[in-house]
Amino acid sequence: MYEGWKALERDIEELEELSLLINEESNEYIELQNQTNEITKKYKEAKIQLFLSDQYDIRDAILSISTGTGGTDAKDFSGMLMRMYMRYCERKGFKVQIIEKSEGSDAGIKSVTMSIKGEMVYGYLKGESGVHRLIRLSPYNAKNLRQTSFSLVEVVPEFEKCDSIDIEMKDLRIDTFRSSGAGGQHVNVTDSAVRITHIPTGIVAQSQNQRSQLQNKDQALKILKSRLLKKEKEEEEKKSKKLKGAFKEIDFGNQIRTYTLHPYKLVKDHRTNYETSSIEKVFDGAIDDIIESGIKELI
Repeated sequence: MYEGWKALERDIEELEELSLLINEESNEYIELQNQTNEITKKYKEAKIQLFLSDQYDIRDAILSISTGTGGTDAKDFSGMLMRMYMRYCERKGFKVQIIEKSEGSDAGIKSVTMSIKGEMVYGYLKGESGVHRLIRLSPYNAKNLRQTSFSLVEVVPEFEKCDSIDIEMKDLRIDTFRSSGAGGQHVNVTDSAVRITHIPTGIVAQSQNQRSQLQNKDQALKILKSRLLKKEKEEEEKKSKKLKGAFKEIDFGNQIRTYTLHPYKLVKDHRTNYETSSIEKVFDGAIDDIIESGIKELI
């Protein structure tokens, strides 16, 4: 452990000892307790950032959610995950921009892609990639039966320029379509949304919330290159046997986390075995402990 961490830990211990010697009702105690809490928080954040040493951890991120099996419940679950990540980013002071969103016809969303900017964003969120599962009594069927739903979360580092990835135009299929979501008057009345498919890999990226078709094309191309870069990195890590197998697999049926609302309340991360019964807080964005346990597991 670095000497700096030891010094911080000593400071915390001394403040805690002082706090115990002062009457709990006094202003001095309250002030000391606040100082202790603040130092503890900064120490914890600094220690977590020490783990974020991958070359891409410092970058912003592109987070996508796609609805899997489960019908209307799955679309509703995707909407719950979108809100969860947006609330988490709000708590962390990250800036979120929705690039593309496809609303469900009856509830929730079919898919969403968000650009997230802030300090060490990709480092914090990279472990969220994978299949997420929800178990609950369905509010969308007459018999209120137990329903299992799946949503896929994908997180890639965002690159302002992706010159290291060469893409030939013959390998791309570019489609334009009318935006279905709120993105400004101009977006809603023109076929400015763009979807780009990389034919050799089948990787797809799209953008609909920019003001012009050209801007949406540039945004979609940037997302596509980011996803191709991540795929390239994962393949290199597999070859060098540095990839931790199932932890990085992004495939339906291999859930990384389960959110159970019935017959009990529990969120369980299957990679780290982290559990919490505070599922309402989790869906409100309080996922720091889950994410931090995942960061340590990734090392």
